[in-house]
Amino acid sequence: MLNNKTILVTGGTGSFGHHFVEYVLANYKPRKIIIYSRDEFKQFNMSNRFKEHKDVLRYFIGDVRDQERLRMAMKDVDYVVHAAALKQVPACEYNPNEAIKTNVNGAMNVINAALEAGVEKVVALSTDKAVNPINLYGGTKLVSDKLFTAANAYSGGKGTRFSVVRYGNVAGSRGSVIPFFQGLIDRGETELPITDFEMTRFWISLDQGVELVIKALSESRGGETFISKIPSFKITDLAKAMKEDCTLKEVGIREGEKLHEIMITAEDSMRTYEYDKHYIIYPHYDWWDSEDIIPGGKPVERGFYYSSGSNKRFLSVEELREKLKTDLDRY
Repeated sequence: MLNNKTILVTGGTGSFGHHFVEYVLANYKPRKIIIYSRDEFKQFNMSNRFKEHKDVLRYFIGDVRDQERLRMAMKDVDYVVHAAALKQVPACEYNPNEAIKTNVNGAMNVINAALEAGVEKVVALSTDKAVNPINLYGGTKLVSDKLFTAANAYSGGKGTRFSVVRYGNVAGSRGSVIPFFQGLIDRGETELPITDFEMTRFWISLDQGVELVIKALSESRGGETFISKIPSFKITDLAKAMKEDCTLKEVGIREGEKLHEIMITAEDSMRTYEYDKHYIIYPHYDWWDSEDIIPGGKPVERGFYYSSGSNKRFLSVEELREKLKTDLDRY
């Protein structure tokens, strides 16, 4: 699928971008992979890591807020993976205008540039926080998701196809709870703070996140939201897995934080299909044709919802300890 193709990754110097590039280089022979991001130092580090592939990788300094630069970067591009975003909840709360400029206006710029360039497919990375959002970050990502879904109406039947991939915090990614706990443990702390003892989260590795994006690039017909079937875990069990003899202190839920992650709401159930390893929420627009439902799935029951708190599969402390050894890569 990606052989002899040109792929552009916005925000490509992050954890996802590193894993995506590694996966694509190991499994395909792309013509070119363009890393589009703002930080020249991260691009320098990434170019050193993949220096043996300098004939394939290209690095563009640019911001998704800059539509002209995006137009230039997308020339002759076949596929776009949109990973650029302001993601830190407190930072977005304190800097709402900046979050909107990147996460909403930037999404629109990516869409417009892709349509003008005639890109074949665009996959946008989303988040559980876009579902029933309670913070600004989630609100901006909800708008972004809606923009990418609706963009299919502008591309026409044979034009650019846009889809969304949704997952929660990736295990070990920057700003997530695992490196936070590890930092405390490395400093010799024996008490770990838990915002709420009932809190749960989904577990998804970077490999799983990349594989879901590849699936969307391969199968999407326009307008779908892809969601992986993944296990849940209790934050208290994660703390015990990371430091068996630690004590736990409940410190209260932070502003904009949810008790459980939600990927699919009951309202979404009427448009959701279940597949072997994932779910797909199909769009609800006049322009969408039900013949575009991807074969192999079945409708979920009305009222079904997908939450980390009510998930059928929970990881034990032992399983978490094993996953901490096998699933995490650090950059």
